[in-house]
Amino acid sequence: MISALRTFFVLGLAAMAAIAIGGGAAQAQSAPDPNAAPNPYHVDASWHLQLPEGRKLGAPIGVEIDHSDGKTLWLFDRCGGESCTGSPLNPIFKLDAPGKVLVNFGAGTVNWPHGFYVDRDGNVWVTDGKAGGGKGHDVIKFSPDGKVLMTLGKPGEPGNAPGQFDMPSDVVTAPNGDIFVADGHGVFEGHLTNDRIVKLSKDGKFIKAWGKHGSGPGEFDVPHSLAFDSAGRLYVGDRSNSRVQIFDQDGNFIAQWRQFGRPSSVAIDKNDTIYVADSQSDAKTNPGFQQGIRIGSVKDGKVTAFIPLTDAAVGAAEELTADDAGNIYAGFTAPGKAAVRKYVK
Repeated sequence: MISALRTFFVLGLAAMAAIAIGGGAAQAQSAPDPNAAPNPYHVDASWHLQLPEGRKLGAPIGVEIDHSDGKTLWLFDRCGGESCTGSPLNPIFKLDAPGKVLVNFGAGTVNWPHGFYVDRDGNVWVTDGKAGGGKGHDVIKFSPDGKVLMTLGKPGEPGNAPGQFDMPSDVVTAPNGDIFVADGHGVFEGHLTNDRIVKLSKDGKFIKAWGKHGSGPGEFDVPHSLAFDSAGRLYVGDRSNSRVQIFDQDGNFIAQWRQFGRPSSVAIDKNDTIYVADSQSDAKTNPGFQQGIRIGSVKDGKVTAFIPLTDAAVGAAEELTADDAGNIYAGFTAPGKAAVRKYVK
């Protein structure tokens, strides 16, 4: 009897701890309508992406704010189409506040642009998800003016050994410089990719990896996006599992949030506001959820705003970021519908 009571007490404490760590996730997940949050945003019709004359926008798979000033926008597109393989175009852009190009570089370095991140020093990080021409399945770090500073992985050689990646989907750095890579893209074209998180030192040395293909805590099915909050916790947009998973920097599982939909992109600003782009939810993949952008706080996990994206001209946003003023920039990547839009309150 005493043993049973002790077990009940321990389990009770564990449940209380899980609720505390997960914030308001449990309440938010049980809400009757996951699309009911108000929409205080509208498209800023005065803002336009101004590419050089004759340059067509490809799928804008990456949009990032320059953290040095909190407002300059960076863009990573698929070379005017759906791929950069064989293209002479530069896929990386730095834009001024009105949307005009300031810097453009990166031609010939990637095949299939995917992950995109700009660190505190203004360095630009990209991931390349496909092999070809001695490139791909790697992570590249550029200086702000386009010089290649570091290449991680074995270009053109996918694998799961230390020092290799297989369709890396995103990259982010911690405040101490450690590098985290979302390595994998689920089952892609019949091939099961790695579906794991890889941690490396700031100079690119392998530290550890965690996760595998699956749906349990710490497992992944298309780890599509990464972000850190102010406490240093790592948020993983585990897209095909329709959840955001939260870890410490050693890979220890903290919580999972399903109230933000099916996350293609996760961004967290300096105020710990979390922005999640859901570009895939439907009655089959994530019943009850509509596609759109959900906004909330990492402090309690509650969704406080929802921007439904129902414009057939662009489809749903797959990528997003937010500036220090709370404006949202979203990238729309549907074939033939490439666009970048700015949302303001």
